[in-house]
Amino acid sequence: NLKRFPHCILLTRVGQFYESYFDQAHEVSRLLNIKLTSKKWSGSRIAMSGFPLIHLDRHLKTLVQQEQRFVAMCEEFPLQSNVNSKEFERRITRIITPGTLIDESFLNPLDNNYLLAISLPSLSDAPSQTTGLAWIDVSTGEFYSKLCSFESLRDELARIAPREIVLSPALKATPSHRIFSALANADCPISYTGSLALETDLPDPSLRYNPPSSFAIALLTKFLKENLLEHMPLLERPIHEGAQEIMQIDSHTIQDLEIRESIYEGGTKGCLLSVVKRTTTNGGAWMLARWLCSPSTSISEINARQSLVAFFYSRIHFRMDICEILKEVDDIGRVCQRFLLGRGDFSDLIAIHSTIQTWSSLKKRCEQEKAMEASETPNSPDINGWAALDALFLRMNDLGGFFDTINSAIVINPENQNEIADPDDNDRDLDAENNIEPEEPVLDKAIGKTWAIKPDFSEKLTNLQISLQVLLRRKDELENNLKATYNAPSLTLRSSNGQGMYLHIARAAHKKKLESNPAFYSIGETQSTKSYVYREWSELGIQIAETSTALNLAEKEVLEILRREVVEYSHQLRQNAQVIDELDIAVSFSRLAYEMNFVRPEIRDDGSYHVVNGRHPSVEMGLLSSGRQFTPNTLTMTPSSNLHIITGPNMAGKSTFLRQTALIAILAQVGSFVPADEAQISIVDKLFSRIGAKDDLFSDRSTFMVEMLETADILRRATEKSLVIMDEVGRGTTVKDGLAIAFATLHHLATINRSRCLFATHFHELAEMLGSIHNHQGSGVFKNVRFYCSDVDDAGDGHFAYSYRLRPGINHDSHGLKVASIAGVPPSAMAVATDTLSWLRGRESSKLVPDYNIFLKSALKSTV
Repeated sequence: NLKRFPHCILLTRVGQFYESYFDQAHEVSRLLNIKLTSKKWSGSRIAMSGFPLIHLDRHLKTLVQQEQRFVAMCEEFPLQSNVNSKEFERRITRIITPGTLIDESFLNPLDNNYLLAISLPSLSDAPSQTTGLAWIDVSTGEFYSKLCSFESLRDELARIAPREIVLSPALKATPSHRIFSALANADCPISYTGSLALETDLPDPSLRYNPPSSFAIALLTKFLKENLLEHMPLLERPIHEGAQEIMQIDSHTIQDLEIRESIYEGGTKGCLLSVVKRTTTNGGAWMLARWLCSPSTSISEINARQSLVAFFYSRIHFRMDICEILKEVDDIGRVCQRFLLGRGDFSDLIAIHSTIQTWSSLKKRCEQEKAMEASETPNSPDINGWAALDALFLRMNDLGGFFDTINSAIVINPENQNEIADPDDNDRDLDAENNIEPEEPVLDKAIGKTWAIKPDFSEKLTNLQISLQVLLRRKDELENNLKATYNAPSLTLRSSNGQGMYLHIARAAHKKKLESNPAFYSIGETQSTKSYVYREWSELGIQIAETSTALNLAEKEVLEILRREVVEYSHQLRQNAQVIDELDIAVSFSRLAYEMNFVRPEIRDDGSYHVVNGRHPSVEMGLLSSGRQFTPNTLTMTPSSNLHIITGPNMAGKSTFLRQTALIAILAQVGSFVPADEAQISIVDKLFSRIGAKDDLFSDRSTFMVEMLETADILRRATEKSLVIMDEVGRGTTVKDGLAIAFATLHHLATINRSRCLFATHFHELAEMLGSIHNHQGSGVFKNVRFYCSDVDDAGDGHFAYSYRLRPGINHDSHGLKVASIAGVPPSAMAVATDTLSWLRGRESSKLVPDYNIFLKSALKSTV
């Protein structure tokens, strides 16, 4: 196995332990901080390290998630030819990788664990070539595919956030290929299939609809087959994403806007997802995270989502009832996937049974509410609201027959649900830490056991249950007769793996009569207890054990039948779960709107963006937690005034305003209400940001180079329907160079991209360069440019306060020295800064003021 899987850490099951040998034992010992020992093998001693079975998940988390290693699991199986033999066969059943986790306890239940395959039609480095993507969460079965340009691959990586990336082995020989540059910032390992993927690796031959997509799907499927081995699931047809169906958000923007993660604090605290999330179910949380990174561009879809939000917004008590019912919904996506992987058990069947009942309860509660409203307001029913909810429930499949099958088979008893024995649960660990207890005798398992399958499910089960109950009654009768006959109240009939069936006396005084009867053969004695073999009990006990074993096997047969049923209905179950996830999000959005005073936006397609008193949701939440109020701002952009230049002091809210504009667009297009008093927003096809920058030492890029790369990407890709926010373009170089770059960027945006754009800058000269003298708007080719600024309010005694309000105009003072003083720059340094600023201003005033009209005519001659 070490030769077959040289790229893996091999863990071999030996009884209740997993062991590692030879050179790998040293590595495993170091990585897991466990003891390194040795073991005799083939006449010599070899290095070995190991750990108890119960610690497997803990150590897999270290090896797979933290160290990003592949782990080959070598399990042991008793030889079928001789059940009583202690001989085993061992084989590799699965290779665990960061992207192929199934149901490990360290999986984050509120996050997806995607494995992404990337397929290139050729090894060409052309940036325009089409790239195929396919990604799956093995733990839930969610499976997607998409075509994208090589240029936008980095953005797709940021959106999908894979835990592992799979490439063709042909790329191993070309380490200089551009794809490795695109993957440089991917925070996950890159893996390869063992051989080239073929069309025969496609899960469905009909998936040959587009070569790059089908190659990616085949590549992903091949990797799963090579690593999941005996746990390979049945794959459903992937959902193919169209390029025009979602708002494209580039990788920098996902990070800059802190959609999923906070930049400065790390984790999710303060990010958009954490602020707006009010979902109840795990599935709803996953779907919300996907929506926020992939907002819809379909007006009809957005309006349908908004109608549901509005419906629940106006029904507080109904909304609360729905939330309470949703708490009972299980994670059906992962439950179904366990069955598709051959791992589903009775607890999973109970989860499916309970969830289907909960779905039914949801529909009944909605029907009750609808009937009640119809009786209370017969002349003014909310037709549109109920139509949206009815349309959602119409997408649910009728699973009545499937539910009846499960209901007729399994025992549902909440009081002892945790005590129900699973017939596949023969390998459960009874050890605590390093002490391994002996397996519980079969007879003790049978006595008092709550069986998982109803006796009347089949004639075989009925007969076995009747036989077992008869035998158990005979056992009780025999025990009572022996107690009475031999005057031994402490007498009990027992069994153990070592002694078999035996009679136990707890008190020495109770054994006198038994000693005189040769039918009782002593097999053990302590100071106060004694054990005997009694033939009648031995024969009866063996019958009980054999019947219990037969009953256990019969339940396994039923479990296999039910597993096949779940697999057959898994697609319908997942479809229903998706509907409930959408319901969960709609309810959560209505709660968010109610709690935070959000308003329903009007979605248009005319290139406008009009938001009255808009607010930044994350900043507002932070301010409210400290008892402060957020200062809102109004923004109006139309096709004739779509480029706004914003000037003003440092720390006066320019960057916050830029970010809130983008976040409001995202919230609007996922179907949420938005933080504003009024909003009309035209569809945004692509969202770009250039806010803040830092060097990329790994890729040998300076801060200014990173800024220019982001700017170039925006100028190449933004369209008339895009929304662009840019902050301080050109600040990382000399003033003259920076001003020239800022002007060129604005010129390109205004004349070529024609996108809706907010451009914050400290280059006040841009106002005159763009032709704005008195009316706060550009002229000539810049007639679509508008100027806004923020101010500071003088509070006297050298103090000031930020107004955070935007007004039409240009602010020529950035008040940088005031901010430096607030930050605690020493007074001596501040005095030097003040003198220096005065000298610079005097030097500038002595020079001739540039004639920007002459500049415009010469600089823009080529564009006329």
